[in-house]
Amino acid sequence: MAAISNGQVLAGPSNPMVTPLLTDLYQFTMAYNPFGGEYTVFAGLEECIKFIANFKLADDEINFIRQSLSSSCELEEGFYKYLSGVDCSKVEVYVIQEGSVVFPKVPLVRVKGPIVVVQLLETPFLNLINYASLVATNAARHRFVAGESKMLLEFVLRRAQGPDGGIGASRYCYMGGFHATSNVAVGKIFGIPLRGTHSHAFVSSFMSPDEIINKSLHHSSDKRSSTCEDFVSLVQTWLSKIQWSNSLNGTFGETNHSELAAFTSYALAFHDNFLALVTYDVMRSGIPNFCAVALALSDLGYKAASIRLDSGDLAYLSYEARKIFLIIEKELEYLDLERRLSQLGHEVDAFGIGTHVVTFYAQPALGCVFKLVEINNHPRIKLSEDVTKVSIPCKKRSYRLFGKEGYPLVDIMTGENEPPPKVGERILCRHPFNESKRAYVVQQRVEELMKCFWHGPGRVRDDLPPLKDIRDRCISQLRKMRPDHMRRLNPTPYQVSVSTKLYDFIHFLWLNEAPTMPKNASYHTPQTTEDVFSVV
Repeated sequence: MAAISNGQVLAGPSNPMVTPLLTDLYQFTMAYNPFGGEYTVFAGLEECIKFIANFKLADDEINFIRQSLSSSCELEEGFYKYLSGVDCSKVEVYVIQEGSVVFPKVPLVRVKGPIVVVQLLETPFLNLINYASLVATNAARHRFVAGESKMLLEFVLRRAQGPDGGIGASRYCYMGGFHATSNVAVGKIFGIPLRGTHSHAFVSSFMSPDEIINKSLHHSSDKRSSTCEDFVSLVQTWLSKIQWSNSLNGTFGETNHSELAAFTSYALAFHDNFLALVTYDVMRSGIPNFCAVALALSDLGYKAASIRLDSGDLAYLSYEARKIFLIIEKELEYLDLERRLSQLGHEVDAFGIGTHVVTFYAQPALGCVFKLVEINNHPRIKLSEDVTKVSIPCKKRSYRLFGKEGYPLVDIMTGENEPPPKVGERILCRHPFNESKRAYVVQQRVEELMKCFWHGPGRVRDDLPPLKDIRDRCISQLRKMRPDHMRRLNPTPYQVSVSTKLYDFIHFLWLNEAPTMPKNASYHTPQTTEDVFSVV
């Protein structure tokens, strides 16, 4: 089944496990009411919209719910009949655009609709958003550290949390700024560029170049010609020249024949994009073997891509490898290797990252929450002794205010019916819970953060952008942030605020909802541990 809205066909979620049953049991028990780090890259929106567009409980799913609840209580049959007709046609969803940089307390998603339906959306929405945003954020952090000039390749599949996690991780790594993936399935499903090399097993499967049967290779300018070069002999010739090079002064001795054979065989098959995984001794075997094959390819009009290092002191080895490349280029005037020198303490041009981008050592879970803020036009607030868990009530609008240098200054939330901030207007931005944290801001640009992405079938809403556009948005958003907000160590906290009117209402509702204290009792409102609220 595929839903159609705003002229856009919305197929079901990419993961077939995402059905109305992907929720906690208490969402169904609550539905029964006998009919009386600083920054995050937001991701998961498309899957949420596809989910609600196709939300429908099948008969077998309702029967399963009936069986699951029958052991604890006997519910009215009308409840199950009601569930059979539940859909999201009366639901409105306002969301920050996918790929946006977001900060704590600013709502990511605002869902309006019948409370039973909205409760059934809570768990799947959190499931779809938390993991997606965690992966995209982790990918964006890797991108920030590596710098824009470096290529990032994602190799997460063999370390991901099962096939479902692998598919999602590859997709959201690309969204967060990676260039390509090794995951063939997501290349097909989402159109993400594919990259790959060969394995250590491929290298060790050879014994010597004598095992190579087809040793011939055409020149790149005349691939249809009957004339071929003996590529294996050409490689051996270049290896001898490298080994006896005066500039290298006997750096290289006998190289590993298995590795040389593997590189040569791989180059014969993939001569337009030869990339070698150095398996044995990098400096004494891997580098001369790679250079010999690369020079032989150059003779025939092809250009080698690179070597891949995956063990040892990578920074040191990258420097030493680059040094050898430049010596060979200077002496032999043949090897056309692009010189991309960096300031980051290494000579690496591309990173292939797997475990660290998908296992989240620093933060295993993201922690988004789903809170009721209004029911039947009555604002609601969740109170807690931990002030960071107090919710901000009522329907809100969110804006990002930019300064004259183009950087975001602060995000501000207002009541839904408050007028939006105006360019050049002086606005008092207040911390939601601390009276002393406030600052005046004069913004040079205003961007409203939330847009309508679901308003029931056939009604006007924003279209879901393609994955590449989301990725471009993410990269653009990261560039717009002030560097001190983005650094890993001691980042400057980005300020999230509320308007004066919303601040007053929060505390009015807080006082009205809080239990009355006994006479002679004392109570201290918990304070946050955030830095002093200031805007530069």
